Amino acid sequence: MVGLILSDAWIKFSSKTSKNALLGFSQSNVNSKYFWFVFFSLSHYCSSYPLKVKDRLGTNTIELQFETRSMTCITELYLLFYSEKIKVIPQNIYNLLTPIALAHLIMGDGSWQRHGLIVCTDSYKLVDVVRLMNVLIIRYRLGCTIRVNNKNKYRIYINQSSMALLVDAISPYMHYSMVYKLNSWLNTPRDRNEIEVFDVENNITTTYCSISEAAKKLNIPKSAIVNYFSRNQNKPYKGKYRFNKI
Repeated sequence: MVGLILSDAWIKFSSKTSKNALLGFSQSNVNSKYFWFVFFSLSHYCSSYPLKVKDRLGTNTIELQFETRSMTCITELYLLFYSEKIKVIPQNIYNLLTPIALAHLIMGDGSWQRHGLIVCTDSYKLVDVVRLMNVLIIRYRLGCTIRVNNKNKYRIYINQSSMALLVDAISPYMHYSMVYKLNSWLNTPRDRNEIEVFDVENNITTTYCSISEAAKKLNIPKSAIVNYFSRNQNKPYKGKYRFNKI
């Protein structure tokens, strides 16, 4: 549910007197396979079958839509994700954004780019987008920046060098109809210059597309890495980094 709420799902109270909230989800008919996958995953929370919504918002498109029953557990999510009836990124998103949740966020709002992937977070305020991006950087070690789509519309860009990490994290949870958003990064032969850098002090491994990129990010001479491989050293470079060609 967390991944769905971050992207296309909504939570609401069916009336002013309702004590508990319900979750709703819709997709265009083009994404019907993904829609049914989500519905059957959550059908035990529902009391009716999905509906077809025609001419949604005047776009002449057909959407499939379902809503769950009103339940206490969804009210708890409402209190986390809504502030004054506006959807926000909760303070504890670090713990909530599991690989499954991240996969649904990408399936819902991910947009393939030639040199990476865009997460369309247009509906959130800048402070919320930054909070979400920090989790991608810290928990998933993804290289991210913020891009301004339109005035006061912000998106997260996941750069090309981090796509391998993203694919490793979420590909087991991607529905087959949405894998096209990662297709260019799946089963792609690695560049012969791609290397792994192991930070001995912090016990962190980072993958770089080339020796040049690694040298730039680590602020060390490119020649130092080249010499490391040519000498087949066993000791870390200056006691901190180990390099491995992959």
